[in-house]
Formats: sequence, structure tokens, C-alpha cells
Amino acid sequence: MTLDPRTPVIVGVGQAEQRIDDPLAAAPPTEFIASAVRLAASDAGLSSLAAVDSLRVVSFLSWRYRDPARFISLALGITPKEHALTTNGGNSPQSLVNQTALDIQAGRNDVVVLCGGETSRTRKRARAAGVELPWPVVPEDVAPDRVIGEELKMNHEIETSRQIWAPIQIYPMFDTALRAHAGRSPQEHMVFLSELWSRFSHVAAGNPHAWIRKALSPEEIRAVGPRNRMIGFPYPKLMNSNNDVDQSASLIMCSVEAAERMGIARDRWVFPLSGSDCHEHMYVSERWEFTETPAIKLAGKRVLELAGTSIDEIDVVDLYSCFPSAVQLGAAALGLPITRQLTRTGGLPFAGGPWNNYVMHAIATVVNELRERPAEKGLVWANGGYATKHAFGVYSATPGGRFAHDYPQDQIDAMPKRTPVGVGESAGAGTIEAYTVIHDRDGAPERAIAACLLPNGGRAWGDSLAPELCAAMCEGEWVGRAVRLSDTGELLV
Repeated sequence: MTLDPRTPVIVGVGQAEQRIDDPLAAAPPTEFIASAVRLAASDAGLSSLAAVDSLRVVSFLSWRYRDPARFISLALGITPKEHALTTNGGNSPQSLVNQTALDIQAGRNDVVVLCGGETSRTRKRARAAGVELPWPVVPEDVAPDRVIGEELKMNHEIETSRQIWAPIQIYPMFDTALRAHAGRSPQEHMVFLSELWSRFSHVAAGNPHAWIRKALSPEEIRAVGPRNRMIGFPYPKLMNSNNDVDQSASLIMCSVEAAERMGIARDRWVFPLSGSDCHEHMYVSERWEFTETPAIKLAGKRVLELAGTSIDEIDVVDLYSCFPSAVQLGAAALGLPITRQLTRTGGLPFAGGPWNNYVMHAIATVVNELRERPAEKGLVWANGGYATKHAFGVYSATPGGRFAHDYPQDQIDAMPKRTPVGVGESAGAGTIEAYTVIHDRDGAPERAIAACLLPNGGRAWGDSLAPELCAAMCEGEWVGRAVRLSDTGELLV
């Protein structure tokens, strides 16, 4: 098959971890990310990165840089024409692959480094020890040449006024709604979740780059105790994304013409066949149901159509897995059985959750698997926010046609929305559609939060600090219960 010389291809992948307990001995973020780039270059068989014309960094949180790409380029000793930074969101690595593939195919770029990482573990240990890290700070007047991605306002003012904004509050609410929809008791659902997460931990145990390489039984995952305290019911600690990691990853993408010119072996090549990007209604308060993600369904369908394949023909899958509800929502929208192997890394709780950059590790892992099995296809789903922003990619070591991409946002924007109702206006009767109970650091229930449907179809938020109610909502089924909201938004039963 004769390939268009502008066909985009991934030719190098690198993943790095640092487990250094002395924060002063740990590499600063940009040097640490540069180490993953060097690994990607070695993987591609490149002795030099002089041909790189754009260096693109996934936005990271463990140190503040306005333009980290310049520092990474300095560490690598290269001078690309463009330094770029993504917007925030766990969808960013896959969205970045999609945009880079389009740029290469259109001739805007030829050789591009994608990279990202976090040093959250080192930062946390430095703060605990009272150590000031001697890491460089970017001058305030330096900005990246380009910002890639869509920055969304993630929280409605009604949500922020009620202090409802953390993923550990919202993802558990998806799960209680999913549980009720499936007709499981809380006890049955906890077994269901622990069995799912046990399968993920077994994958992590075989992943050399996973942060926690220990296969855990379902009983270990669901057993609540001092080392696995309840955080947001029904999730104990082991069901939450693990951000206490130092991890970085990198991809090298280029045109087929550049890959041939640089002498990169053909067995290193993996092709992005198609991509899609979109987002749900921005605010959780406006979404029609807690049990459906129509943007995943639509964008997932489109990425498969564009690659000329179906979900049944996908061999290698990695679904975003910050919390169990994300996996359930993604699998259902894509038509994947929950018992199928849905992660190639082990997921964010076990492989590691380096904030926005997890999916860079997922893509690197999928690329290596597809190199070993060239006839197979892989699908990666990336997620940002509260199951809000989505990016998909289909990959294969066997080339297809031109890289194809879709952004079906207009169709999603036209879908029905709920009307968020604020405190005061929502006083009166309501029905719980999703809820969680946030626990303190000692594992005691301290705040119940519920999304309630009102008689007029609007959505309101109720909460309670009453110890008896908080404890009661950790037992039995509360979805579908009739409640009342006070004029201050207190949940009354």
C-alpha cells in the first residue's frame, strides 16, 4: 500500500516514573517530563530531536509554568519553531493527538513532540517536610506560542454557591444513579464495583509503568478501614483516582515522509486512524440524566465510523477510569460489556492518575500493544471534568486512509437540558435522582449531597450535615425517594 507522505504516524513512546522520597533529590517537572521525551526518542531509534518543529505540553498542576514547553526544550537542547500548551482536562492528551494528526496531515507540522507529567508526590512530600523546592519559575511575561484545546467553565454558579464542584462529590452521584437504574441493592453494587476494580488492579500488576503493581481481590477493594477509608459514598479510597504520583509520558508524531527521512523502523509506526472530540452539556446541573452520556455515545460512534470499523472489531480498549462510574458510563455508551477488559494500564487508581496526563500513558501502552499485533485496532477514550469533555482515538499499526476527525458538538448542544434551580426557588417537594455522602479524613460521614428533580422538571441541589441523615443515606436505596428542600437548600426527609 502506497502511503500519502503527509499521513500522520506515532513513531516513539516513553513513560517515566520517579519514586524518590527526598524531594530535593527529585527532578523538577520539566526535566522529569524531558526524561520521558528522551525515552520516546530512544524508542523511535532517534539519536537527535533536532527535526522537532513543535513541542506540545499537556497542562499540569504540580508546578506553575506559563510556558513549560520552553523549559522542556531547553532541557532537551532543541529549538522548535513552536511551543504549545493545552487547556486543562483529562481529555487533553487524546485531543492533542487529534489536533497534531490534523496539523501534520495539512502540512502545518512535520515532527511533533507531545508530552506531559506531574510531580505531585514530590510536591506533597516537600510541603509535609517544610522544604522549599529549588525549581525554576517562568517569568510572568512569557506565554506559549499556542494554546490548544477548549477551555470550558465547568461549574454552574448554583453548584459553586452550594460548594458542589469536586470530582469526589460528583462521580459518586453518577454511581448511585447507575446503581438504582440497574436495580442493584447497595450491597450488591459494592460487590459489582469491587469486582470491576479488582480486574483493573490485575492489569496494573502486569504493567511495568503502573504506580501500584499489586493485584487486589474484590474483598480488599471494598473493605473499608484505616488504609481504605470511605471518601465519597459509595467509594472507598481504592476506588478514587490516585494523584499522589510522579509520572510523565511522551509521544513523538510525524509524517510518513519524515519517518522515512529519519530512518525510523517500520515496526515502530502506529497510525491514528480517526479521532473525535466533543463535550456534554457543560454543567452537571443541566444534564438530562445522571445515567446517560449522549456525547460519549455520539462521538464514540463517529470515531468508529470514520475509521471504517465497529466496536466489535476493536481489539484493544482503554476507557478513562478515574472512578468506577466513568467506566460504567463509557462502556454503556460504547456498547461494551462491563466484564470485558476495559483498561490496558490498570486505570487511574492503580496505574496512576497524573491529573490531565493519564491518557498519554494509555496511548503509549496501546501503541506498544498494537506494534506486537499489527492486524488489531485500538480505541482510547479520554475524559475531562465530570464526564464532561470527551476525546476518542482509533489506532492501528496497519495504515488506513486519511486521518479523519469529527466534532459533533452542534448535535449535542441541541439535546434537551434541565433547568438548574437555586436556593429559595427550589424550596418544597423533590425526588432524589442521585446522591453521595462525603466522609471526613477519619472516615465518618459528614455531608450528604443530593441532586433532586422538582415537579416542574427542574433540578435542584440539597445537602445536609445532620449526622443521622448522613449515616442513614449510606444504607438502603435513596434514589427515587420523595424529600423536601428548605428555603436554604437543606435536605429534609
